[in-house]
Amino acid sequence: MDAGSPATSVQPGAAQAANIPHRWRNLAVLSGVSVVDNTEAGLINTVFPTLAAALRLNSGHLGLIAALGKIASVPAGPFWVWLAGRIGRRATLTATTVTGGLFGIAAGFSQNFVQLLICCTLMSAAVIGSSPITMAVIADSFPDEQRARANGIFFGTLQVAGLVLGPVMAAFVGLEDGWRWALWTLGGVCIAAGLLVVALYKDPDIGAAEEQLADLAAEERPKARVTVASVIGLFRIPTYTVMMLSRLLSGHLLIIIFGVQFLVTERGISNSTAILVALPFGIGYSVATLGAGFLLPRIDRLMPSRGRVLVLQLAQILFAVIAFFGTQFRYESIGVYAVFWALLGACQGLNPPVNRPIVAAVVLPELRGQAYAIWLTVFETIAWALFALLAGSFAATIGIQGVFLWVLVILMIVNGLLLSILYVTYPRDTGRVGETLDLRRQQALSN
Repeated sequence: MDAGSPATSVQPGAAQAANIPHRWRNLAVLSGVSVVDNTEAGLINTVFPTLAAALRLNSGHLGLIAALGKIASVPAGPFWVWLAGRIGRRATLTATTVTGGLFGIAAGFSQNFVQLLICCTLMSAAVIGSSPITMAVIADSFPDEQRARANGIFFGTLQVAGLVLGPVMAAFVGLEDGWRWALWTLGGVCIAAGLLVVALYKDPDIGAAEEQLADLAAEERPKARVTVASVIGLFRIPTYTVMMLSRLLSGHLLIIIFGVQFLVTERGISNSTAILVALPFGIGYSVATLGAGFLLPRIDRLMPSRGRVLVLQLAQILFAVIAFFGTQFRYESIGVYAVFWALLGACQGLNPPVNRPIVAAVVLPELRGQAYAIWLTVFETIAWALFALLAGSFAATIGIQGVFLWVLVILMIVNGLLLSILYVTYPRDTGRVGETLDLRRQQALSN
């Protein structure tokens, strides 16, 4: 059976897979934890102006904090997933959030840059752990046809919360030692969120949402042991490899880094006015993410196995087209740019409800945590670093507009064309996963 399309016959465990106990409560808890973790991870950027004045720092120090945080996330992501396999996902989710909160509080006591750098780096390494684990839990809580909606709600919640909490955190900068109080406050909230996981989160168990296994008791569900060889073997899955390459070509990450700088330096818009485009970008992202989550199941029924590939491909191509008209021509009104930024946010928001379920559908349940860790903490970090460094270098010679032409337009078109390979590989890879799960069911029933 093709795991990426609607089943041609009803599996015995279909009803159980569609009604995993506590799944919506778990999603709410994980969304809250992720909101807190993401807010804490980005807090330094928000309060840095007042922090810099207090500790006599400059933009170079902020860049170093951001760079080391990303570097620390590369080994930390797979480590937390490995730990989850040893002590359980609930305990690990609690540990990542509480540890991140403690390092955030410690950062608030920093008296110099070295102390701040160490605490912020360790904080980044801690809070990154919830991301791949959360993605794996969502895949184990919702069957394939419902994962787009679950991911859409999850990422839509994160984006809306970010729009609300950003100004709230910024309000701390008006206080004396406000940056310290911001770190202390959010660190305390992180610890409270970790305790919330202990109280409310109920792990669905690996493979619980697979129709072939859902009606089996947790201890009866056969699963392969996760080894270094099996993790490396992920790159022998053609679809997964294409998704990794696509992540490296995801030039749309650059709009977040240099979008405001482009409007200020290339279009002469004031910094305070240019920042306003973040709101329509976030709104566009949220609407598209939530909308795609509810629309994709219908597209899957119309185009089994290939509908979500088409949506993912169109998201890259449309982003390139909108970026061309939005960044390669000069407009006098910030309102025009706000419309383009909203559309760019919408195209970017189409990705999470599609790409996460694609990865989940081609990877066996026990390997999904590591698959997401490699994808989100290794390849995405490499992509962020490459785009930030190369764009910064080339912007000095060809300008940010020229960089945007090559990265946001041309590279994104290349990315969209690369995804054409999935029309062939995705049905095959989902079919292999379905066959393996069918075999596991037969083995479990024969024992």
